[in-house]
Amino acid sequence: MSKIHTPISLFDKHAMPFLWRHPRLKNVIKMVFDYTIVIPALFFLSPLLLIITVLILLESPGPILYRMRVLGLNGVEFQAYKFRVMFLDADDRLIQNRQQWVSVLRGDRSQRDPRFMRIGWFLRRSGLEELPRLLNILNRDMSLVGPRAVTRQDVMKYGRSNIDVMTSVLPGLTGLGQLRGVMLPATEQVDLEMQYINNWSPWLDMKILVNTFSTAFKGQPA
Repeated sequence: MSKIHTPISLFDKHAMPFLWRHPRLKNVIKMVFDYTIVIPALFFLSPLLLIITVLILLESPGPILYRMRVLGLNGVEFQAYKFRVMFLDADDRLIQNRQQWVSVLRGDRSQRDPRFMRIGWFLRRSGLEELPRLLNILNRDMSLVGPRAVTRQDVMKYGRSNIDVMTSVLPGLTGLGQLRGVMLPATEQVDLEMQYINNWSPWLDMKILVNTFSTAFKGQPA
């Protein structure tokens, strides 16, 4: 593992280890931390959210949000929100634009995946498509920082015992796995999530958030 993107460099080995023996206190701290950031963020981001909503409707009338069923705390399913980034007739557009799709698969960055709206392509590449998950955080389905949200289909990928541990806490909008990238080997993803769960502290959450913002400003979506 490389260094900043190495989660180990984010850990404070002396950071309040007693919290793991007091899960209720930990949950209260996480909730206060989340609300303190998310409520003001929604207020200040509301003009941006409105602009994105209008641009989606102008380019492709239909639902604003994409809802995905994921596993939350203790494996209970909930609907995680994202902005819709694809056309409603995405599959038809893929068939009609085969050559463009082939160029995308070959790594041609000048070509946009034909399934994506222009605003959707920007939202996906910038990571802004996940802004609606702030609503999931308000609803206490998610936390700002935590393990990557997983689905029932991921049980085969990660293993039942690992999934049980990963869903022992709220999934996060960002986390150690997201900082390392989207396409991680399953073993590395599990290792990162276990490191986060076993080393949790408020300071770790703050460091992950700072690194997430830093990565986003550099144009590298977490």
